[in-house]
Amino acid sequence: MLTVHHLGKSQSERIVWLCEELGLDYILRHHVRDPVTMLAPPSLRALHPAGTAPVIEEDGMVLAESGAILAYILAKHGGGRLELPAGHPDFPHYLYWLHYANGTLQPAMGRNMILHRLNLPEDNPVRRAMQGRLGHALGMVEARLAQVPWLAGQDFTAADIMSVFSLTTMRYFAPLDLGGYPAIRAWLQRVAAREGYRRAMAKGDPGMELLLG
Repeated sequence: MLTVHHLGKSQSERIVWLCEELGLDYILRHHVRDPVTMLAPPSLRALHPAGTAPVIEEDGMVLAESGAILAYILAKHGGGRLELPAGHPDFPHYLYWLHYANGTLQPAMGRNMILHRLNLPEDNPVRRAMQGRLGHALGMVEARLAQVPWLAGQDFTAADIMSVFSLTTMRYFAPLDLGGYPAIRAWLQRVAAREGYRRAMAKGDPGMELLLG
């Protein structure tokens, strides 16, 4: 049986959501952040040296990193669902946006989160440069979603699952106004209507609202 170790308000929500979209039988183990530091608890480091969520276990195997876990679950349990085959005309788009999530978008959000906490002045050159990079990253997502309903194209895929966290839950840590990104907001509305997403959020982070604007 697949066990998913989940930490609230973390990238592990991707894995809970993936399992719900696939309709998998799995065990969900909740871990609680340190109330003072808000960091991951020692229980996660006891599972994997990374010490972060998500972590999965299956048949004696332990794996961390949300992107690696997503690829593992799709390969082992997906049966071709939520992926596009190599012969599909949108396959390159699927690959690009699948990896854009943690390769470009999430790092840009993370850097701006740190600078926000440092409370640097608005005219600080580093802060302005990082805000520019984030704006460019968001602009690329906006342009893509102005053309197609889902990041890979016409089909909802794992690329969407990988990307939503950065534009919703991550904003609890790095405030971001999406008022100037109507296509992104419409995409998030489509995500919010998915039963798999609603079930995942109810199980993983009950009561947490989806940040749409």
